[in-house]
Formats: sequence, structure tokens, C-alpha cells
Amino acid sequence: MSLQVDEHGRLRHLLTIEGLPQALLSEILDTAESLSSVGESTIKKVPLLRGRTVMNLFFEASTRTRTTFELAAKRLSADVLNIQASSSSTTKGETLLDTLATLQAMQVDMFVVRHDASGAAHFFAQHATPGVAILNAGDGRHAHPTQALLDMFTIRRHRPDFGQLKVAIIGDILHSRVARSDIHALRILGAREIRVIGPRTLIPTGIEAMGAAPYHDLDAGLDDVDVVMLLRLQRERMSGYFLASPGEFHRLYGLTQARLDRLKPEALVMHPGPINRGVEIEGDVAYGPRSLILQQVEHGIAVRMAVMAMILGARGSTAAGLRDSAQGADA
Repeated sequence: MSLQVDEHGRLRHLLTIEGLPQALLSEILDTAESLSSVGESTIKKVPLLRGRTVMNLFFEASTRTRTTFELAAKRLSADVLNIQASSSSTTKGETLLDTLATLQAMQVDMFVVRHDASGAAHFFAQHATPGVAILNAGDGRHAHPTQALLDMFTIRRHRPDFGQLKVAIIGDILHSRVARSDIHALRILGAREIRVIGPRTLIPTGIEAMGAAPYHDLDAGLDDVDVVMLLRLQRERMSGYFLASPGEFHRLYGLTQARLDRLKPEALVMHPGPINRGVEIEGDVAYGPRSLILQQVEHGIAVRMAVMAMILGARGSTAAGLRDSAQGADA
């Protein structure tokens, strides 16, 4: 039994994509598909987590991610608490264990944790009371599992056969937890080819061991790809001199309309947001007809609902069972 999965193969925490069985990853995506219609209903709420309490515990600010987790929990009828830990007693010398113990005393069922230290979510999961779930909303440079899941969900909606896909991830691979999680997810789902594109200073040594091929020339890296996944430059996580300038990065690696026009007509464009206009992508390309960026935001709610429901509210339930529950509630 792993920290993430119980003896029956069901989720108990979600900390990383790495090591998840393909069947479980696909089940999460199927469950998200089953719950995606909740947002289209007149009453955007189902009772799957009624009586449960979810706490968003963010040591690192992110309005977009916190908001989608909050919406997901509320659509499942959970009670939601939001804690911006940088302004809490943790800044007065309280340790992470003290914080966890104090908050668990409030009978919280799930902590959605975002932290700037890699491994923080695993640390919480190792010390959480049995029955309390930890969901990683991003930890340092390590992992952002629900972002990868919503990315896979978005791709699957348009290109369901991952075995035929060539995917290129462009930008700051070195500092990106999104890139790491996406690479793991694409490998698990059997993507035909994964490429990472960027300057040598932003491609980690040994990336080939993860199953990704490095490219330092954008045009060569984009040749014949089906999906282009752009990354926001993680300037807040950089130290030293990794870039000459954002303008130079855009010249060499930015997705412009001219570069988009050279892609195959059915190629898809994605970005986890928020975008840096004129750096990794032109504004017109970001919200053009081939972009899935806004769909990624929308799908993030369904994916996070699915993970919460599978861990807390419907252990052992199938995607079909969750769909029936959701449809019955809407009726």
C-alpha cells in the first residue's frame, strides 16, 4: 500500500502523478467527465460531500488555483475554509506539524495544501490523522497533480488516443512542477512522444530519464507535434542568471502567430496560466481559435471535484455511479 493509494487501489491522498496506475488515472478522468455536467445545471451543486469539511491551506498565494478548488468543493456541497498561511501563526514560529495538529482538531476532512517547499504535501500526508486526506495543490518545483489531470482531461476531450500524440512542452522546465507532472501523466497514458523545448539553462540535466526528449531549437521541437503546452516563466523561483531577458526568450521560444501558422492545422495550444503576454505567447494566440486555455480553467473544476469525490465522498464508487448520483440530485 502506497501513501496515495489504499490496499484496495483507491485514492487516499493525491500528492503526485508519478507512480499512479494507468487505470486509476483514467478513472479520475472518467469521473471528471461524469461530474462535468454539474456546472451546466441550473443548480450547480450535488450532495456528494455534504457534511464534509475541506480546508484550502495555502502557504503560497494563487487566487486561480484556490478559487477552482473552492468552487469544486462547494459544488460537491462541502463546507469550505480558506487559510492563507503566510498571514497565520506559522509566521510567528509555529511549525508545520503544529499547524496540522491545530487544524485537524477542527475536524477537517481534507486539506488542500499549496507550499513553496517541495515535499510539503507528502510531509502533511505522513503525519495526518487516519481518515484525513491531503490534496497537493502545488509544492515547490516538485508536483502539481491536479493541473496535470486537468491538462490530460482537456487533451482527451479533443485527442482521446494518447498513443498517437506528439506533445511539446515549452519554457522553464527546470523550475516547473507543472512540466514534471504533465510528463509523468503523459507517460502513464502512453503518449507517443514527449518533447521539452527551451534554453539549455532551463532544461534539467537527465530529463531523458523521465521519458522526454530535449530540444533547444523551437522550430525543430515543434515539427509535427499535436499538442503545444506552454509554461509561464517561473521568475519567482529562479536564482542566478537563467535568461538574458524576457524579450530574448520571446524571440527564441515565444509562440507567435507566425509559428502557430507553421504547425499542423489540428494542433492544440495549452497554457496553465496565468500567461505572460509577449513572453511565452502572444495575446492573440493565447485566446485564438486553436487555444484551449479557457477550457483548461473550466475543466479544472470538474477534475478537482472528481478527486475530492473519489477520496472523501464515494470510496469504491465507479464513474457511472457518481454520474447517476449527480443526475439524481439535479433532478
